[in-house]
Amino acid sequence: MTVTSSDRGVGPLLRAWREQRRVSQLELALRADSSARHISFIETGRSRPSEEMVLRLAEHLDVPVRERNALLLAAGYAPRYPETPLDDPALDAVRQGMERLIQGYEPYPAIVVDAMYNVLAANRGILMLLDGIPEHLLAPPLNAMRLTLHPEGLAPRIRNLREWRGHLLAQMERQIALHRSAALRKLYEEVAAYPVPEQDPSEEPADPVPYFALPLQIEHGGRVLSFISSISTFNTPMDVTVAELAIETLLPADPATVKYLQSLMP
Repeated sequence: MTVTSSDRGVGPLLRAWREQRRVSQLELALRADSSARHISFIETGRSRPSEEMVLRLAEHLDVPVRERNALLLAAGYAPRYPETPLDDPALDAVRQGMERLIQGYEPYPAIVVDAMYNVLAANRGILMLLDGIPEHLLAPPLNAMRLTLHPEGLAPRIRNLREWRGHLLAQMERQIALHRSAALRKLYEEVAAYPVPEQDPSEEPADPVPYFALPLQIEHGGRVLSFISSISTFNTPMDVTVAELAIETLLPADPATVKYLQSLMP
């Protein structure tokens, strides 16, 4: 779960991150240009790390930006990374850049989500796939995982639902391990509990096409469209909000999908 209190002190928090990353004290010390003795003293509270050392250890343990602030607070320092609302003028360049990117990707689907998979922006390719989804699933905050896996959402239209569902749940499990978020764990438990309809053998593709990655195969307009998913994030973010943004683009996986989408949005 996400730790936001400094009650435990920075030592136990750093030890928890180190153990979660399966890194020994010696290995962490070598990475951070320190000593195993000093790492041990920090973890047990016998030594108070400098602000620079907290950030250095967090960097080598791949601690998310939000949790680096928690480590700094636990060590008695001010948070280093701001959390700027996405609609703040300071993030105009980021927001406008992402919007240009996903609009430029049309007619193919593209979406921007936060750490909870809430939809922050979507292009017309995504809106096309959501045609006919019940209003209660489209009410804010729009959540990509609920939309995809809910039995009234996209799930009945996904031809390879079991495989795609397994991919999405595994993706969420990796994010939970990385961020240790109680809210994300709750969302995972919700969507993992959605019923999975039995697949009609007659709906399986007669001639499976070999793909270089697991495709999303989804029905639309009486056709089966195939996409390969790609997710992009920002390198070296210095803001919590920016660190938790992700841009997912759906690349057409066969010529028929390309032709169909281009016919809808020339």
